[in-house]
Amino acid sequence: MDAETVVAICAVVIAVASLVVSVYEARAMRQHNRNSVRPILQLHRGFPPGGRAGLRLINSGLGPAVVVGTTLTVDGEAIGSWNEPDVDSLRERLAVRPSAVTFNDREVVANGYEQYLLSVTGYDPQSHAELEDLINRRLTLEIRYESLYGGEGYRVVLLPS
Repeated sequence: MDAETVVAICAVVIAVASLVVSVYEARAMRQHNRNSVRPILQLHRGFPPGGRAGLRLINSGLGPAVVVGTTLTVDGEAIGSWNEPDVDSLRERLAVRPSAVTFNDREVVANGYEQYLLSVTGYDPQSHAELEDLINRRLTLEIRYESLYGGEGYRVVLLPS
């Protein structure tokens, strides 16, 4: 092998290695960009006496969440979605009617969002026991969501404790 052939082979090897590194870097950057705007939805129960109590949704991620679907179940029976008509039918079953915040499909939940989905103010353990029992032991809520990129299939689920 003469010197020109060796130089040509080395140049090809270096070019291929450079291409591989470039492709790897581009994939890593795309993944980093997706993670930098990933939403993280959390559902929390809270019942502080005398305060606002109920079921709270928090987006503690760095980006907004796009709600793509919800499922509401009570005592194993599917009620529907976490939308106004279905949540209103749930609230009508209770002696004390709690406040509610509902979703439509494709609704955007901003990062830093913190809102009670079902709540009462001035919580009293005796007069609001039915609501506490519903949220703690009978209600199942699933929220399916995505980032602005779409297609990730994230979900958060509140299960009876």
